[in-house]
Amino acid sequence: MKDIQIPFQHQQSAHCETGVLSNLLSHHGLKISEAMIFGIGSGLFFGYFPFIRLNNLPLSAFRISTGGIMNRAIKRLGVGMQWEKFKRPDAAMTALDRKLEENLPVGCRTGAYWLSYFPRRYRFHFNMHNLVVFGRNNGNYLISDPVFPDPVECPAESLIKARFARGPMPPKGRMYTISQMPEEPDLRRAAIKGIKEVCRTMLKAPVPLIGVWGIRYLAKKVEQWPGKLGEEKAALHLGHVIRMQEEIGTGGAGFRFIYGAFLQEAADLFEDDRFHDFSERMTAVGDHWRDFALIGSRICKGRASDAENYGVMADILRECAGLEEGLLKDLYKAVKQLKS
Repeated sequence: MKDIQIPFQHQQSAHCETGVLSNLLSHHGLKISEAMIFGIGSGLFFGYFPFIRLNNLPLSAFRISTGGIMNRAIKRLGVGMQWEKFKRPDAAMTALDRKLEENLPVGCRTGAYWLSYFPRRYRFHFNMHNLVVFGRNNGNYLISDPVFPDPVECPAESLIKARFARGPMPPKGRMYTISQMPEEPDLRRAAIKGIKEVCRTMLKAPVPLIGVWGIRYLAKKVEQWPGKLGEEKAALHLGHVIRMQEEIGTGGAGFRFIYGAFLQEAADLFEDDRFHDFSERMTAVGDHWRDFALIGSRICKGRASDAENYGVMADILRECAGLEEGLLKDLYKAVKQLKS
């Protein structure tokens, strides 16, 4: 099998889904940042779901469901994307090779644990990790993984295992390529739609587990954990929230920083200086989420000061909820005044 190297421009990013789509669109002629993809795709979210368990602990979500950002973004930009999934690894790899021979970079969903280029200490079972395959070299595949600073190589055996990883949300060999690009994508209209959906979801969710009310609900739970669960189980629950926030994807603070960068770009896109202020306010929200994680990690490790306790953690969450609520209300008013 001959070697192939598509001239694909690798760009490191904070999050795999937005990074892969930004890189693929850039390859096909639309230079668009990860932050703009995140904003157009309405990525900002919060949900606390005690009835959904991950490692026997309640699920916290700081962004919309995996795949949702990509699906919304390509629809609003008018981009065509061809998706394929497979029952057999040999068919999946044959289809991948065929696309590479057509000079098309290929997006793949994978199980991150099986990717051999991941340092062992960073491997965990997450079956929705996105990457781009852009060639072959001596039996290895050339990978643009946006969470790494440079392109990497992956043996075929590892890529097959990753594409057919088992467990929750198995990738089933899924791969995708850009099939159609718009002549003149309307970024302004797409960004306005993206902002409006985030504001509606975060402010007007029909259940109290989602949006700013979901943050307040979590605050109430955090306050109750020591007395209700005991110190050991309380630390497990708190540690799980922090892991979901800071280690799975870019988490609570990270996603707020990405959205702040999107609002900064939106200020130029809309020619409206109010969005510079919104960007600064969202970055400040991210700082509060990061404070929550730092103090919480010290509590979990038994290194907290007397002033750092579960009540303080709950107060930080309520402050985050108040800041996000005020910002998103102002943002919604501003975006409704824009012409789409």
